[in-house]
Amino acid sequence: MVRKIKAKLVLQLRNQGLSRRAIESAQGMSRHSIQAVLDAAERLGLGWDDVAELSEAETYSTLFPGRGVRESVFAKPDWSRVHAELARVGVTLKLLHQEYVDTCSRAGQAVMSYDRFCRLYGEYAAVLGATSRVGHKAGRSVEVDWSGPTMQLLDPTTGEVSKVYLFVACLPFSRYAFVEATLDMRQESWLRAHTAMFAFFGGTVPRLVPDNLKTGVISHPREGEVVLNDAYRELAAHYSAAVLPGRVRAPKDKASVENTVSHVATWVIAGLRHEQFTSLPQLRARIGEQVSAYNREPFQKRDGSRLSVFLAEEKPLLHPLPAAPFEISTWAYKRKVNKNAHVVWARNFYSVPFSHIGASVDLRITETMLEVYRGDERLTSHLLLPATTSNQYQTNDADLPAGRSFQAWDRARIEEWAARIGPATVTVVGKIFEAASIEEAGYDPALAVLRLSRRFSSARVEAACVLALRGPIRSPRYAHLRPILDTGQDKTGHAPDEPEGDGGGYVRGSAYYAGGAR
Repeated sequence: MVRKIKAKLVLQLRNQGLSRRAIESAQGMSRHSIQAVLDAAERLGLGWDDVAELSEAETYSTLFPGRGVRESVFAKPDWSRVHAELARVGVTLKLLHQEYVDTCSRAGQAVMSYDRFCRLYGEYAAVLGATSRVGHKAGRSVEVDWSGPTMQLLDPTTGEVSKVYLFVACLPFSRYAFVEATLDMRQESWLRAHTAMFAFFGGTVPRLVPDNLKTGVISHPREGEVVLNDAYRELAAHYSAAVLPGRVRAPKDKASVENTVSHVATWVIAGLRHEQFTSLPQLRARIGEQVSAYNREPFQKRDGSRLSVFLAEEKPLLHPLPAAPFEISTWAYKRKVNKNAHVVWARNFYSVPFSHIGASVDLRITETMLEVYRGDERLTSHLLLPATTSNQYQTNDADLPAGRSFQAWDRARIEEWAARIGPATVTVVGKIFEAASIEEAGYDPALAVLRLSRRFSSARVEAACVLALRGPIRSPRYAHLRPILDTGQDKTGHAPDEPEGDGGGYVRGSAYYAGGAR
């Protein structure tokens, strides 16, 4: 076949003085093929010097122009449009081939098969140098990770240097990047960085692809379901995303962000290595400038830049952001609901529907709210009391049944109970409140005194209060009244073995240690 003639080699050997028969014998070529090359060169007036710098293919096309080039009878697809459409969500080569067939059929043109369509597109994409785009759909996923290399902050007053960690995110289709500086890698910083990331992109994507950090993924077994951190799962749900972590020890599952991390080391860490930063906002501002420059840098093998591809092709496909950003939360598990239908958090009390008394519930705490869950059911929610308060009650009336026993304690209710016991008890309770720095601090010690009436009769508690008020203690409490009742001193009307005024309260008499009445 003429197509297989090594035309340049024939001319080279002929120039070296070999005859046609010698070339045929040495190279195993057909004499007709050799003669065709020599005739074509003679007809065009070409010699070895004219083709010495040309390649084998260029020499052949010069001697036999147009030979072996076949024009396709099929309509040629717009490969640039096919390439752009293939990046859109849900678009496949099968769908694009069918659209091509429909268009050509209406125009009465011959169409190529699906196999030929795929092969020619593959050749086009390989020449374009952009085959990586075939594997990623625009606006479908974001890959996130911590950068291994860190930066530093200098405290100008103490000279102390602290580490700064970099959260890195990348949209695989456009390679558009985001970097956030944090002071640690704890869960709260991880979640805040995600919130800032979505705000930076101006939209959300259906897939979050993190590493297997404990701040995001509790366990990722080879078989079975991935177990996510509760707070991270909530964040993903808030932004209508699914968390699909890469496989353990499989960095190729998130190759885009791994590549971006190495670029961040160059553009951000190395680029700012000669600058000194004394505050996190200052560092974040400079990091933003460097990342902006990185996103504007033109691609080497693709048209445009990360920013231009993101704005033109990916941002329109992002899902809109929620009306409110995600609120960072923490969880407290297995908190028992007390008999007064309240649960304790940070020294304060929050009501729970009374039908759940005695049950274990989970608390979700944000900066402003406390929510109570039992399993997956949210039972109630409250505005979070300030961290400076203690012994305060947040009660929803709907959580409690009708009845005074479920009302929150206050001074008026405590004094009313004391009045039912006797005047001396009212005096003891009053002295307790006088000694308290704030009214709420007197609730527990006053109630401790009143609850003695559940173990001893009200008459005995009143007698014990009378006896305690005669002593040197200015504000008798449970610790002073209980020994009086245990030793029966309230029955005799006096306290034997009283101290001389050392403020230590009453002591148990000899009758107590002898096994006497208690």
